[in-house]
Amino acid sequence: MPYRHVVGPRAYVFADLKDLMAKATPLRSGDMLAGIAAASAEENVAARMCLAEVPLTAFLSEALVPYETDEVTRLILDTHDLPAFRPISHMTVGDFRDFLLSATATSEALAALAPAITPEMAAAVSKIMRNQDLIAVAKKCRVVTKFRNTIGLPGTMAVRLQPNHPTDEVAGVTASILDGLLYGCGDAVIGINPASDSVPVLSELLKLIDGIIQRFDIPTQACVLTHVTTSTEVINRGVPVDLVFQSVAGTEGANASFGISLATLKEGHEAALSLKRGTLGDNVMYFETGQGSALSAGAHHGVDQQTLEARAYAVCRPFKPLLVNTVVGFIGPEYLYDGKQIIRAGLEDHFCGKLMGVPLGCDVCYTNHAEADQDDMDTLMTLLGAAGVTYIMGIPGSDDVMLNYQSTSFHDQLYLREVLGLKRAPEFEAWLQTMGITGPDGRLKPQGGGNALLTVAKGLDAGLAA
Repeated sequence: MPYRHVVGPRAYVFADLKDLMAKATPLRSGDMLAGIAAASAEENVAARMCLAEVPLTAFLSEALVPYETDEVTRLILDTHDLPAFRPISHMTVGDFRDFLLSATATSEALAALAPAITPEMAAAVSKIMRNQDLIAVAKKCRVVTKFRNTIGLPGTMAVRLQPNHPTDEVAGVTASILDGLLYGCGDAVIGINPASDSVPVLSELLKLIDGIIQRFDIPTQACVLTHVTTSTEVINRGVPVDLVFQSVAGTEGANASFGISLATLKEGHEAALSLKRGTLGDNVMYFETGQGSALSAGAHHGVDQQTLEARAYAVCRPFKPLLVNTVVGFIGPEYLYDGKQIIRAGLEDHFCGKLMGVPLGCDVCYTNHAEADQDDMDTLMTLLGAAGVTYIMGIPGSDDVMLNYQSTSFHDQLYLREVLGLKRAPEFEAWLQTMGITGPDGRLKPQGGGNALLTVAKGLDAGLAA
């Protein structure tokens, strides 16, 4: 069905809802590359004004990606919670924006609505919101998950300790883990991107992290970010696995390019649950996403990349993950050209994920050939902190020596906590105090010979040297 909007003497016609959504998206290089972006700023504004008048029910009757050929579309529509949708079923996209910004949209009300919000609805409303709107609404959305600690409580922000090494060297990985812990990082997960996909190497890394967690009695979880099928194989071999990881996208074709389907994810989920390693909860999945992946795979169906990103969160949602994050600037300037586009995308992704009830964090990052720098990342990190982001990354020096991209450092989370008063997961915070790493105020103590972790680390270093 075509959509039409008049601006002055000119009428803009949009072929269908998919075209309208693409033209209403804030400018980004990926949509330009796909040939679906608005041709002018005026057309973009006309599309946003037109989109604001579209009923939310339209997204239940007009699929942007065909139902018959895409299992993600079938998942979205077949599991839509109609009873939860009724309170907003009469609204247009514009009405929905007004509601989200109102005092009526409390944290409790938004949590009740989450199962009713399709990714297309979330993406649509985000397109007519300013950055401050995205921050204000996301701040009200609370998604709490548990494994060995509690993530997502109000006033908290977790950090993934990312101790990557270009050769998966045990000593190098261990040094980064200890360094990160001493900076108070690691409550989200101690998660390694391995350089190898060898099962023996992955098993060694998993045993290493598990050994550190058990030896120091750390209330956190481990993950080696390998393919879900490899994690399942490792589990079957009796290796300790806390979280099962997988990168996911918003269409069946894009997921197929990753070598996965919904059935594959279900197998990994069931395998992780069977281990019963969580002490506080059973949220056992860790997913990563990023705008542009479907276009890279030639599986975007002419849909804009931000809407497809929101559809990736619909893939995550049924598995009740502990963690989901958008690796926002990782794919490169072909999809998000500069700092401005990365900042906007990060805020959109966080808003859409939280609105849909997904525990969304963000790898605040960029590649070295993007028109962005660390000042842009400081801006996005600060805005996400204000918006209540679930977690960010902690990487030695903010420079990942294995993946060769720029992210956020162990130091950066200290800045956010100081400026915004953000605490860590409560169980992890208590452990840091017990170990003498932080004081009752959550701030790092001056390090010295009396620090318990450093004392134990000396023995660990000696063992590695031997």
